[in-house]
Amino acid sequence: MLDIRYGEPSLTLWQKFWRINWLFVFILCLTASVGFAMLYSAADGNIDPWASRQMARFAVGLVLMAGIAMVDTRFWLRYAYVIYTASLVLLLAVEISGTIGMGAQRWIDMGIVTVQPSELMKIALVIALARYFHGARLEDIRNPLYLFAPLILVMLPAALVMRQPDLGTAMMLVMGSGAIFFTAGVRMWKFGLVLTLSIAALPVGWQFLREYQKQRVLTFLNPESDPLGSGYHIIQSKIALGSGGLFGKGFIQGTQSHLSFLPEMQTDFIFTMLAEEFGIVGALALLGLYSIILIYGIFFSVSCRNQFGRLVAIGMTTTFFLYVFINIAMVTGLIPVVGVPLPLISYGGTAMLTLMIGFGMLMGVYVHRDLQINRRSTEYDG
Repeated sequence: MLDIRYGEPSLTLWQKFWRINWLFVFILCLTASVGFAMLYSAADGNIDPWASRQMARFAVGLVLMAGIAMVDTRFWLRYAYVIYTASLVLLLAVEISGTIGMGAQRWIDMGIVTVQPSELMKIALVIALARYFHGARLEDIRNPLYLFAPLILVMLPAALVMRQPDLGTAMMLVMGSGAIFFTAGVRMWKFGLVLTLSIAALPVGWQFLREYQKQRVLTFLNPESDPLGSGYHIIQSKIALGSGGLFGKGFIQGTQSHLSFLPEMQTDFIFTMLAEEFGIVGALALLGLYSIILIYGIFFSVSCRNQFGRLVAIGMTTTFFLYVFINIAMVTGLIPVVGVPLPLISYGGTAMLTLMIGFGMLMGVYVHRDLQINRRSTEYDG
């Protein structure tokens, strides 16, 4: 039976528009502006080719975010599995006829745009898991057999992404899902069991890694073993980070980046370039903006009155956190290089699209925060 009700009268589109947290939108714009400036610097003081395209993508993303925020939460609840299945089909399409770039098969060329389905799966998986746990009772979650289906939902796309190969995105899918499992009420001993089994399986997993992935791990353990080869990227990154000092060398004055020592400075290593040009102060300022976004995400989650919205919000917030953590940990040498972009800063179309869709879902949870949905109800009446 349909058992869905608002805690207050249904909102008009105009009312929903004004329920958008515009201060949160301003923080997103401010953070993205840092990215525009760094892409301008990466092109040696030229708005082309990166900054102009990134601005256009962000502008489209803002409109998309606002539109998604207006969509009733019940719509995403109703079509969660459809969205997940469509994303999974796209991942399978990559396996069959995907476009190869930089040694990996991760993209689908759709003529007008090139899409990376693994990025879209980050959104789809969050929605699907939130849909599954929306109707769960505490006694259901305590039953290990009840967790079999959501584990399959996670492992299928993670395995397909690993085959591309894309270790960074696979890690994000698994860890982001873990946050939803935890929020839904899965006990800590089960996480401990999974972690123990994962560590025990490392020798087996090592055999399935590509040769360059094995080299990345070995380089992480000892980057000085091949300073002009596999260790070059991380060594140059550390040099740039250290040379920035407290206040940096100045905008467009970074030597490591502008003398072409620093690789992929417009994408994976853009945080390093920022730290070299603006120093520790600039790096901490960006981390401060990221922290504000994360605090907003948590606030949106706890202010929501339905379980589905809470899980979606915490899933999207965790995904954003993982973008930040993995990229910064990677360029500072804390983890192996895995190719995860810095959110709202690194150049990239699909990553920007994914982020803005995620922020739209997050904002939608806040806009519809008073919507009450019965735990056993999954219907949507349009």
